[in-house]
Amino acid sequence: MPCYVTLRLRFKRRRFRKWRKQEQRIQVALVTDYGDITDQSFNQTTYEACKAFCDKNNVQFTYKKPSGDSTSERAAAVESAIDEGYNIIVMPGYSFGGTIVETSGKYPDVKFIALDVAEGDILEAGVPAKGGTYDYNPSNWNVKDYYHADNVYCAVYQEELCGYMAGYAAVKLGYKKLGYLGGMAVPAVMRFGYGYLQGVDAAAKDLGITVDVKYAYGNTFSGDAEITAAMDTWYGAGTEVVFACGGGIFTSVGEAAKKVGAKVIGVDTDQKATIDGMFGAGTTVTSAMKGLYPTTYNALDDIINNNKWDSYKGQIKTLGLISGDDPEANYVQIPMNSTQFSDSFTKDDYKAIVKGMFDGSIKVSSDISTEPVTTAAKVEWLGNIKQSDSANADSDVTMGTVLFVTYICDKEDYPRFIFIITYQEEKAWMHNMLSKC
Repeated sequence: MPCYVTLRLRFKRRRFRKWRKQEQRIQVALVTDYGDITDQSFNQTTYEACKAFCDKNNVQFTYKKPSGDSTSERAAAVESAIDEGYNIIVMPGYSFGGTIVETSGKYPDVKFIALDVAEGDILEAGVPAKGGTYDYNPSNWNVKDYYHADNVYCAVYQEELCGYMAGYAAVKLGYKKLGYLGGMAVPAVMRFGYGYLQGVDAAAKDLGITVDVKYAYGNTFSGDAEITAAMDTWYGAGTEVVFACGGGIFTSVGEAAKKVGAKVIGVDTDQKATIDGMFGAGTTVTSAMKGLYPTTYNALDDIINNNKWDSYKGQIKTLGLISGDDPEANYVQIPMNSTQFSDSFTKDDYKAIVKGMFDGSIKVSSDISTEPVTTAAKVEWLGNIKQSDSANADSDVTMGTVLFVTYICDKEDYPRFIFIITYQEEKAWMHNMLSKC
């Protein structure tokens, strides 16, 4: 009888150890922001990187799409994956700041990888959650006071650098009437745009010419009839190429470009195959790329295969140039194989500006608190194409007027604001501030 009891207890312990080992098996889940894995941009590229890694390494993988565009719905998708046993969660996009605040402390044994989530995105949700008022200046705060940093890795990019590359290339390739259409005036999109303007201006100065640039935000990350109509107006008035920067908004730009044989600049990934496939061969001049695929794939490889989580956790890492000699090694670039290089802008010319950025002889500002000063690029600031119904301002205000705007945001993630704004240049400035809603 004692022998029977001893054997039975040992058998149970073995079963328990086996169950624990199975429970801790690595499983990866991607949660999209509010788009789908076929968006031909951010979500799709991250999904493809996750799937490629997991297929190669025999790691179980799934993805979740939130039921809507709010922090609570994104958090619910994350929690659904965790409930199913997934313990590495990949989250692409700035909108996951609030989700990190809500879930990182609740699930300390889960590892979170967030792309394009900066300090400000976390603080915007974390400070109010603790009863504070966020002043939109991350340097005034210790971001780690507002989320559980030990199980989170965030990667952000120097979008201003590849924006500069694309703008510089476009002007050197002969375009003198350019446009920039951002999705929404969020930091990453603004860095792309302000870098683009700096590159356009630099190239125009080098050539001793003046160029024209129309600059606007769609106030949406998708194309629609209203955006297409605005692009029809731009191209119809002589715009030759537009940098379409923001998810699916490129569809409206491409549709309008196709009608007049004009050009498009892609974003985030090399979009030539997608844009040319939809709107005609030769439509895509270049793409301002950031390394979403290698960021995701390499992080999963280091964390799962190389046991290097300790070198990732707690970081909000800015990724940009790591080589002055090999542009394709960098996390921000334009594509060497699909950019429409010519005698006026060669691959060697491109390598030279990358080298200059890397060694500091070419300086590109990342400041988005004020619009970049340009001299050879004449910029027409057009604000948001799609206006929010919540913002109501007097259309007759003039330079120097103090503008009082009562604004109630429609999204649950943002508190009620009362803005007191000095009307500095034009209403576009105000709309850019309010565009997140």
